[in-house]
Amino acid sequence: MINKQTIIIGAVALMFPAILLGQQQAAVPLNYLDNEFTTYDRIQKAIWSAPELGFLETQSSGLLQEHLRSEGFTVETGQAGMPTAFVATYGSGAPVIGLLAEFDALPGISQDTVPYRKPVEADGDGHACGHNVFGTASVAGAVAIKKWLAETGHQGTVKVYGTPAEEGGGGKVYLVRDGFFEGVDIVLDWHPSTRNAVNMTTGTAIQMVDYTFRGKAAHAAASPDKGRSALDGVEAFNYMVNMLREHIPTASRIHYVITNGGEAPNIVPEVATVSYYIRHPNREVLQDLTKWLGEAAAGAAQGTQTTVETEIVAGFYERLPNRALAEVVQKNLESVGGIHYDTRERAFAEEIVKGNGLPITALDEVARVQPLADEKPSQGGGSSDVGDVSWNVPTVSFGTATFVPGSPGHSWQNVAAGGTTIGTKSLINTAKVFALTAIDLYTKPTLVEEVKKEFDSRRGAGFKYESLLGDRTPALDYRK
Repeated sequence: MINKQTIIIGAVALMFPAILLGQQQAAVPLNYLDNEFTTYDRIQKAIWSAPELGFLETQSSGLLQEHLRSEGFTVETGQAGMPTAFVATYGSGAPVIGLLAEFDALPGISQDTVPYRKPVEADGDGHACGHNVFGTASVAGAVAIKKWLAETGHQGTVKVYGTPAEEGGGGKVYLVRDGFFEGVDIVLDWHPSTRNAVNMTTGTAIQMVDYTFRGKAAHAAASPDKGRSALDGVEAFNYMVNMLREHIPTASRIHYVITNGGEAPNIVPEVATVSYYIRHPNREVLQDLTKWLGEAAAGAAQGTQTTVETEIVAGFYERLPNRALAEVVQKNLESVGGIHYDTRERAFAEEIVKGNGLPITALDEVARVQPLADEKPSQGGGSSDVGDVSWNVPTVSFGTATFVPGSPGHSWQNVAAGGTTIGTKSLINTAKVFALTAIDLYTKPTLVEEVKKEFDSRRGAGFKYESLLGDRTPALDYRK
């Protein structure tokens, strides 16, 4: 007679080969990434060594494309009117998983890989946001996923989206607006960080606007009455904006720089431009703020007898988190673990953390994985064009410890750390999380359904995507 205990033991015995097979299959991409550390170290450092600004990333984008082609991906370039954008595809059938890759640098933040301020080039550019490892990690993860698909013969497609100009140009928004994410089931995203954690914040929506005032040139001493100063228009506008700050929602952020104030003090400025970033956690409130600034600009122009032209340079949505997807990534991030410094890396990081005014124990943070937090609405802070992606495809974002704890965003400390093997260790861990998460999604159809169900519920049945960019073409010269 077969009893219940015998049935259970038999069932467990049958399960073990499947469990072992799953472990063996997962080992394929993980072993690949461990064995190819030097490959991805070389790629990320090549991008770090030749920092390129938004929409100008010809060499950086080309290096990632070249590696993907060598690994059997089909690469299409120049999407949505952006020469450095690309989409690389491998596999067939559903689910289709997209990985986001960034590679643009920031202006004026050149730095050597040393724990003290030392520009490589005076006033040169640098990867202060870590996009040298960002793009490389996404490519490494995609290749690791490809290895698993090829090894198992499993159905599924992986796409790498090479997205230019995240730092103000909004490359992803053009790709979303022009339909390049249609047919994608899930998007995996990451960003270099000072810790290892899944991102459950909504971030802030942003509108980037240039206001150009035009007046009449005249000799500022001999005939000032004949002139009308465009710079006066800019200054009157800035003053009005600074007055209205008292009356805007608390989580709003408004900041600006005058990019053109005239040519010489003895010439009444004929043209002057001020560039504004306007932010709020809710894009509908953001649009109200942008309208208010537009009215202030018109009033400043009227009061100074100048004219004003408004150009929307870029605009991003806030993020739409997905808890079900975040829980999958959290599990895999915990499986991979944190970053572990060797003796040389530790000595470097200790100098950075001391310079940041923190105790050495702050470095313990990089080896830990933070627990999955509750969703946290933004109270101000940074923005990303990933937001637009997240409202069109279920998206998850996470970070790994690329930078030394305590380092501020967009700092020389970040450039220094990201260009070392610390950055490479971070990107390899990231690629492993991508690979393990993709395997979960490919092998568990109900998981994909759960993620999509939450996405549809949170977005709402009546949602219709409208880009904050309108119908403008990419601002390819915004960094020139």
